[in-house]
Amino acid sequence: MQAPVAPKPRLDFLSSKPPPNYVAGLGRGATGFTTRSDIGTAARIAPGLPGGVGRGRGKGKEDEGGAEYDDADEEKGYDENQAFDEFEGNDLGLLGTSAEDDDDIEADRVWKAIDERMESRKKDKKEAKLKQEIKEFNASNLKITEQFSDLKRKLETVSAEEWDSIPEAVELTKRIKTRRAAGGTETPWAGTELNAEGRFTVLSLKLDRLSDSVSGIDPKGYLTDLQSMKITSDAEISDIKKARLLLKSVIQTNPKHPPGWIAVARLEEVAGKVQDARKLIRKGCEECPKNEDVWMEACRLSSPDEAKGVVARGVKMIPNSVKLWMLAAKLEKNVGTKCKVFRKALEHIPNSVRLWKAMVELSDEEDARLLLQRAVECCPWHIEFWIALARLETYDNAKKVLNKAREKLSKEPAIWITAAKLEEANGNTGMVGKVIERGIRSLQKEGLDIGRDVWMKEAEAAERAGSVLTCQAIIRNTIGVGVEEEDRKRTWVADAEECKKRGSIETARAIYAHALTMFLTKKSIWLKAAQLEKSHGTRESLDSILRKAVTYRPQVEVLWLMGAKEKWLAGEVPAARAILQEAYAAIPNSEDIWLAAVKLEFENQEPERARLLLVKARERGGTERVWIKSAIVERELGNSSEERKLLEEGLKLFPSFFKLWLMLGQLNDRVGHLEQAKEAYQTGVKHCPSCIPLWLSLASLEEKMNGLSKARAVLTMGRKRNPRNPELWLAAVRAESRNGTRRNLRF
Repeated sequence: MQAPVAPKPRLDFLSSKPPPNYVAGLGRGATGFTTRSDIGTAARIAPGLPGGVGRGRGKGKEDEGGAEYDDADEEKGYDENQAFDEFEGNDLGLLGTSAEDDDDIEADRVWKAIDERMESRKKDKKEAKLKQEIKEFNASNLKITEQFSDLKRKLETVSAEEWDSIPEAVELTKRIKTRRAAGGTETPWAGTELNAEGRFTVLSLKLDRLSDSVSGIDPKGYLTDLQSMKITSDAEISDIKKARLLLKSVIQTNPKHPPGWIAVARLEEVAGKVQDARKLIRKGCEECPKNEDVWMEACRLSSPDEAKGVVARGVKMIPNSVKLWMLAAKLEKNVGTKCKVFRKALEHIPNSVRLWKAMVELSDEEDARLLLQRAVECCPWHIEFWIALARLETYDNAKKVLNKAREKLSKEPAIWITAAKLEEANGNTGMVGKVIERGIRSLQKEGLDIGRDVWMKEAEAAERAGSVLTCQAIIRNTIGVGVEEEDRKRTWVADAEECKKRGSIETARAIYAHALTMFLTKKSIWLKAAQLEKSHGTRESLDSILRKAVTYRPQVEVLWLMGAKEKWLAGEVPAARAILQEAYAAIPNSEDIWLAAVKLEFENQEPERARLLLVKARERGGTERVWIKSAIVERELGNSSEERKLLEEGLKLFPSFFKLWLMLGQLNDRVGHLEQAKEAYQTGVKHCPSCIPLWLSLASLEEKMNGLSKARAVLTMGRKRNPRNPELWLAAVRAESRNGTRRNLRF
């Protein structure tokens, strides 16, 4: 073992005497220096001046007596008794010997006043700034007492009961310190005891749930039920305990507070202790017997058999509670028993609309009629009872019911609408419009201003109920409410389209019908009405609307053509032919009607009729459409010579119409005259250089006649004339690909 090392001796140089001629710091270059405070002031006394006289002072006693300076004073160079001046120091200057007179005093007073004035100005600013800084500092750094001063004042209003209801403070700090101090002394046995206690708590919760189950316990499968139940964690149990303490404090401090009893009962229900919940809610019913929510909660927590008794006690305590009577009827399974409960309830609450409705729903038609007669007496302000009674009564009695309803509810438009539906249902179609008109006037007299949108919704409701005439009457009398004259057409068309989207076809049809009475010559409205009938109407309704349309607008070709096409699609060719003949008479120079007639005859295997019509059309100076249609008819009939003749004559009249050149080239190609076809295509591209089909046909013909090189030249020329056309580029690629020259594809 190594011996311990002896400690080093302590250097005690700080307390020892320094060596001779030692100067501290001299070795590192530090030198001493002398300041003015060490030697005093360097002021010199002017020769011939007394040393003790200063400004504002006379001579001293020694000066008056002619005493001379002491030798010590002479050695120092100044007089120790001389007063020190803040402004001039000890050097008093030449004026130090003069005596102070009145002018000097006045001057000093003036200068002193000026100094005080300047100081006062600065003082005000300094004080204001200081006050602001203090105020800002206090505002941002409030004391604890100042922070809760407003809350302390409110404590004056706290009553003694509220003071008693405040729970005791929990000493968490002390508890945590104790737990930490005891943490090191705990043993595994303590943790085992706590775990066992937690398991016992969870098990008791599960058993409480099973014991409170209405269906009871299965003796064979109760262990399986225990395993399938949700295990409540320790944290949840702790939360439940805390909530139980708080709610217990609530019901103890204020036992007449119904929400407290409901909350504590639901807490026990969540915790799985349904029996405790039932006990608590029963006590709540005793403490708050006039609160229906407590009774409703008690019924909910009780078993079905017990719930009837609970709700029976509840209705005895609160006989005017509709909720409790409805719950009592709901708990009954027999319809007859339910009706008895409702009758008992109506004895206490005869003006309850909810009870009357529930009672009527359970009754048959005859009993419902009798109940509604009583209901309208007890609840005369409820319109649904009057309308339901009118529907169950006969025609005459229904009119009487509605008249009584109108006397009670003079501002209710549903009464007039129901009256119109009643007239429509009984076949009095002429009275429907009159009833609606009378109702609108009556409502206006009562000062009731109903918007157009509301009336439209009523019209749609009448349409859904099957009362089409009532719907039309409502639209006819209210569609113009609040619409400016210049906006009527646009607004009505928009309304009809919206109704069409919602599926209210009859409402849209009624809007168009009313709009057409105001705008008989508007083609757009006739077309929209015709489209509506075509999509949602019948052939008869479409034919009717088109007949009316051509009556008021005979110069509109599309209306004639729609009518003829619908007849043709229906297989009525003579009727379609008759419509087109009427169109000839109305619009004799209409090329569309001539061509429609040609198509009708040609499609129905009447080529001679079609030829005659086309001849007349060409004689009347028909356009290129007439010539191309004539050539097509001859091609379909196989008359190549007549087709060529028509094409050549048409090209003389219309040389820039590309279809004629294209048909001529196709005709020559078809009959084997390739050179003539090539010539037709070449002439065609000269007249119509932007016609892509002509370029493609010419290139195809050249490829067939002379090979790829000629076709490539034609396509190149076509691309130069039409550089942005993709069809020409695609045709060139395909031609190169067909002939196997793939190296030319990259260009």
